[in-house]
Amino acid sequence: MSSPTSSPTSSPTSSTSKNTSPGKGRGIAIGAAVLVAALLLGVFSYTATSPGAKRDTAGDTPVADVSADPQEGVYPELEKLARRDAKDPFAQGRADAPVVLVEYADFKCGFCGKFARDTEPGLVKKYVDNGTLRIEWRNFPIFGAESEAAARAAWAAGQQGRFWQFHEAAYAKGVKEQGFQADRLTALAKQAGVADLDRFAKDRDSEAARKAVGRDTEEAYQLGATSTPSFLINGRPLAGAQPAETFEQAIEQAAATAKKNGGSDK
Repeated sequence: MSSPTSSPTSSPTSSTSKNTSPGKGRGIAIGAAVLVAALLLGVFSYTATSPGAKRDTAGDTPVADVSADPQEGVYPELEKLARRDAKDPFAQGRADAPVVLVEYADFKCGFCGKFARDTEPGLVKKYVDNGTLRIEWRNFPIFGAESEAAARAAWAAGQQGRFWQFHEAAYAKGVKEQGFQADRLTALAKQAGVADLDRFAKDRDSEAARKAVGRDTEEAYQLGATSTPSFLINGRPLAGAQPAETFEQAIEQAAATAKKNGGSDK
């Protein structure tokens, strides 16, 4: 389902084909009940961007309704998709943080860039730095060959511990308009402080990179995600570059629930 122009989510155009799904055996095990619950990502993307959706004060961004009930819209099976790997170069924050935000995003997605520039830094400062929140990245390239190339380049940067620096460089304003051809990706890696650019190029084109990006992409598709960015916050699906207040409310509710339940689900 394509999002309206004013939507805070980006969907592939009709001329862009869906990424080739990885072969059988590489998929994640998501039960039927989880698939039903995960359809909320698609449903929410529609309801949040429909003509009657509530808007922010600027009038141009649909706002998600986060229920006052911290358990409403939360699915324990989706919460288990948080990897909580302390050595994960594509995550920031404590592995045992009470709240995990999983983001499925594309470097060619304008609304992903908006979230990265306008919202995520505030969440890091307010919640990651004090140990409340962990953010885990998933590559979800849905806009064709350059999206796929950027995703693999981001993975390659992560092999040298520079994923988040590459993320910042790739989402800087005006960067995606310049394209993500091989020379541009190398320039972004250099800007991000990737030390060994020869290794970066080799890793970027490796089968390991393709498999890693394929794993993330398959996870997103199995969740029913059809647009970027899409999020899970301790098992609560959210879609789109929502206002910071929406994320803060969901994070604080999740943190309160985790505290009540005796801590994070390690």
